[in-house]
Amino acid sequence: MLRRIEIVTDDITRLAVDAIVNAANESLLGGGGVDGAIHRAAGPKLLEECRALGGCPTGEARITNGYRLPARHVIHTVGPVWRGGTAGEERLLRSAYRQSLMLATSHRCETVAFPAISTGVYGYPKPQAAQAAVSEILAYLGCAELPRTVLLCAFDEATTVLYRETLKNTG
Repeated sequence: MLRRIEIVTDDITRLAVDAIVNAANESLLGGGGVDGAIHRAAGPKLLEECRALGGCPTGEARITNGYRLPARHVIHTVGPVWRGGTAGEERLLRSAYRQSLMLATSHRCETVAFPAISTGVYGYPKPQAAQAAVSEILAYLGCAELPRTVLLCAFDEATTVLYRETLKNTG
């Protein structure tokens, strides 16, 4: 059975996949960047469901319905704020990816799309974040039945190129 990573430049809220991953904050109540875009596109029922979850610690993940999104589910994960690399950031970022993939597997998601977690306002350097993401996803796909396809969704061409180079050098 073929499992693969694909890299796309797109708006994650427009992807017709089983689940999209939201780079959320610990409250899960929406915010800026991809988090705000997902909440706006999904509609108010997403916020209602997130309120009932009571938040999410850094490095963990929670799953909700997709509501008005083309994706069936939204997996909300909280990546670390960059503090120079000595505060466990890589461990927490890897955990955010792994926990998201575990939820995708348990909900029988064959296709999952990830944004570049923690690289926006949380300030994680994109090259290190891409390396952690790609290596964690490859490790997971090597030992799990699902998902079959993981999309790394970049918002701009520079991030797309970075993901391609990282995948080429890691895979």
